Amino acid sequence: METKDPQDLKSNKKFPLTLRLVVLFVAVVCGVYIFSICVEQIGVSTNTNVLRLGLLNQPCPPSSVDESEVPYLHYPEPETYTREECACNPVRFFCIVSMQRSGSGWFETFLNSHINVSSNGEIFSVGTRRKNVSLILKTMDKVYNLDWFTSASKNQCSAAVGFKWMLNQGLMEHHKDIVEYFETRRVSTIFLFRRNLLRRMVSVLANSYDKSAKLLNGTHKSHTHSPIEAKILGNYKPKINTTLLIPELKLTEETAKKAVAYLKNTRHIVLYYEDIVNNRSKLKDVEEFIRVPYRDLESHQVKIHTAPLWDQIQNWNEVQQALNGTPYQTFLNTN
Repeated sequence: METKDPQDLKSNKKFPLTLRLVVLFVAVVCGVYIFSICVEQIGVSTNTNVLRLGLLNQPCPPSSVDESEVPYLHYPEPETYTREECACNPVRFFCIVSMQRSGSGWFETFLNSHINVSSNGEIFSVGTRRKNVSLILKTMDKVYNLDWFTSASKNQCSAAVGFKWMLNQGLMEHHKDIVEYFETRRVSTIFLFRRNLLRRMVSVLANSYDKSAKLLNGTHKSHTHSPIEAKILGNYKPKINTTLLIPELKLTEETAKKAVAYLKNTRHIVLYYEDIVNNRSKLKDVEEFIRVPYRDLESHQVKIHTAPLWDQIQNWNEVQQALNGTPYQTFLNTN
């Protein structure tokens, strides 16, 4: 019987071990290769996701406006809807600061006839919105975030958004906080006053009377769109207390001056009702001020008090005598 050489037996025993080592080496190489491929693919995917996220979070492309105007451009993100294709359309903030019966309602209808302007009315006429400065600021935040809805709201594609603020509705009491807010948020101020404060007084008294008398079929209206209604309201002639006349005119005048002084460091413009009545091109100045494209603006409101002052005041002779020789005498001669 043939016997195998011990060396051959040893060789046969080593062969399976060598083979196993080779297989193990190949497996390791393949594993490393596959792992490297996977890591590379994960890296590409991660980078792609990061890039995509970066694109989504990328701010709107810079506008072509002058560098000094950039701080006044805002890109609101409303909580109640999405601006969609208008998300990168910049919005400017404004506030119409005025007094009752100074033509602010009429003026606002002109602004709202512009397709890109939303002026939301006298929002602080509601007392609960001005109970404290915190509520005032929250209300303004809502307006300027385009989450305030009125018939004037253009929402998605507003290029300028604001509201009316009467001086007796919390603005003067909280002027320091309001000024800080306006300066921080770059709110442009549009002051609108009347030159003839005596005419304003007639309008205030007539409007106050109509609140109780309700001359238009039991309905009170501060503004009209009908010549017939305007004539009915204009027929009322108030009697003015001449004892309080000059102090009240002086107080009104000083209040307006204080308001302008408080807000003098905000970007602002001062307008007068009479100037707009006599020269509608003043409205173009307003469009330029709030940086919206020029449009022909219109209003359907009808002026109520059109008669000469002497025909609108019940005790005209007494008023005339009270104002003659005073700084307010010029009010008597203005039609």
